[in-house]
Amino acid sequence: MGVAVGLVTAYYLLPMDRADQTGDSALLACGLLAVVLVFLWELRAIVRSPHPRLRAVEALTATLALYLVLFAGMYYLLEHSSPGSFSEPLTRTDALYFTLTTFSTVGYGDITARSQTGRVLTMLQMTGGLLIVGVAARVLAGAVRAGLRRQGRETPPD
Repeated sequence: MGVAVGLVTAYYLLPMDRADQTGDSALLACGLLAVVLVFLWELRAIVRSPHPRLRAVEALTATLALYLVLFAGMYYLLEHSSPGSFSEPLTRTDALYFTLTTFSTVGYGDITARSQTGRVLTMLQMTGGLLIVGVAARVLAGAVRAGLRRQGRETPPD
C-alpha cells in the first residue's frame, strides 16, 4: 500500500507541465518497460519470500499502481501538448480518473479520447489492463505455488 501511495504522491508532485511531445513515445516505452521489470523483480521476490501469498498481493498492488500512474501521466502530458485530445481539459486528477474508469471498464463517458493519439493510448491501456488482470494474475499464482513448493508447504491439488 505504501508503494501505491508513494507512486500517486510522485504523480502529483513531479513536474509535468511541458508543452512539447518530444520524447513522449520514448517515455511511454520506458514506463512500460519499467512496469515489466518491476513485475519480473516481484516474481523473483515471491518465489524467495517466506510469505509468498502476501508478497503476491504486494506485487500486484505495486505493478498495478505503477501501470495506472504511468497512463495517467501520459494522458495528462498528451492533453497539455495537444489540447483537445480529450472531451475536456484534463487536470492530473481528471487524468487519473480517466485512467481508472478505463481500467475498470466503467467508462462513465464524461471524459472521452477525441484525438487519434488519445484513442491509441487508451487502447494500449485497455490491452495492458486485460493482460495485467488475466496473464499477470496467473503468473503470480504460479510464483506463489513455486514459493510454497520451495518451502515444502504447497498443498496438493484437488
